[in-house]
Amino acid sequence: MRFIDDHFMINNEPGRKLYNEIAKTLPIIDYHCHLDAKEIYENKPFVDITQLWLSGDHYKWRAMRANGISEDKITGTASSDEKFLAWAETVEACFGNPLYHWTHLELQHYFSIKENLSANNWREIMEACNKSLAQEDFKPRALISRSNVEVICTTDSPLDSLQYHQLLQQDVSFTTKVLPTFRPDEVFEEQQDIFSAFIGKLSELTKITIHNFADFSLALENRIDWFHEVGCRISDHGPIEIQYQPAAASEVDRIFIKKISGDFLTHEDNIILTSAIFIMLAGHYKKRHWAMQLHFGAIRNNNTKMKTVLGINTGFDSINDQCHLARGLNSLLDTMAQRDTLPKTIIYNLNASYNDIVATAIANFQSGQDGIKSPIQFGSGWWFNDTRRGMENHLNCLADQGILMNFIGMLTDSRSLISYTRHDYFRRILCNLVGEWVANKEVPNNAEILSKIIKNVCHDNAKNYFGF
Repeated sequence: MRFIDDHFMINNEPGRKLYNEIAKTLPIIDYHCHLDAKEIYENKPFVDITQLWLSGDHYKWRAMRANGISEDKITGTASSDEKFLAWAETVEACFGNPLYHWTHLELQHYFSIKENLSANNWREIMEACNKSLAQEDFKPRALISRSNVEVICTTDSPLDSLQYHQLLQQDVSFTTKVLPTFRPDEVFEEQQDIFSAFIGKLSELTKITIHNFADFSLALENRIDWFHEVGCRISDHGPIEIQYQPAAASEVDRIFIKKISGDFLTHEDNIILTSAIFIMLAGHYKKRHWAMQLHFGAIRNNNTKMKTVLGINTGFDSINDQCHLARGLNSLLDTMAQRDTLPKTIIYNLNASYNDIVATAIANFQSGQDGIKSPIQFGSGWWFNDTRRGMENHLNCLADQGILMNFIGMLTDSRSLISYTRHDYFRRILCNLVGEWVANKEVPNNAEILSKIIKNVCHDNAKNYFGF
């Protein structure tokens, strides 16, 4: 039974009008995702729907484990048919979980399948999907073009050659921009062996011998310049917590030298060094008019047994809590502002209970001096918050504490080439919320202003903010 139509998720007439006349057909700027530039460049067809849907998707893996599916049918050696059936059985149990909606949005948008996936019809749906995947329209680039995507920003290590980004940019037949994002996770790594290995590779790549913090900064700036040349305009960082501890340059240098020498660092040493690295990187980003993203609050790989078996990013992560977040976040932004090194910044918190803390901290550092409206952004509902409830909480908090009209909108944060229906999901939720305000006579039914809000949030603000 079909349940997704133009009214889906939109419970009022003004919202339906905004969605159908404005939001529905706007292009997508996906400024944060985990797609692979090599996969896009090589443009190889998918083996089957199981590979496309279940390979690497830890959202689905978590749900399947909760539904009692054996690991063999999730990440193991079970056949494609067995894995797809296991997913179909899980979908039936997912009422109330956004995975249920995402699954059917993808089936309908990409495969024109309007039936609801279940343990009764899984075989027919799987065969129909596999038949479609053999066609040219279902190769990676075609899926991106069919999704109406203007820009994709991948997530890339500072050591990446960016070879495939360059190759894609040279291919005039593919019009979607695929740009790198500078993601220097290794520079914040507390494990000495991982950090030392990164420093060695960074030194070799840049031909800069790294003896002290100044050398470290110079080497990172060298890589930032390379990323900039290939079109990068965004960095991204994933700290567990936002903390800030100032220290004199000599103290920072002393701690950095201890770290590259393999000496033990105290908890306070690590906070001082992390604070200094953030301040240093922010200055490099500001100089090049980049935006800095901070995705914080994920505590990762909590199941040690399963990490040993499967590795990282396999579905064993959760939401973190933090003491003194307001103090740390405000102090970090304030130091950057005092030094005139605060770049355009997007802050995403995974713990929704901190929404108002983050939104009010952001408001302290807004400025129109660079010609950008709301240069410090409250990032969209992320990971465990890209649900209806999470998005509504985020949008209401942003409207309460800032200016919704200036929000740069949704992202996929996904490794899947057909996750772009999440933008449609977000747009429906946005239009429903704004339409509800109109229906309740909380805001005027002013077509010009309402149209501007929807266009800005769904597309125009991101285009202007990043300047791709």
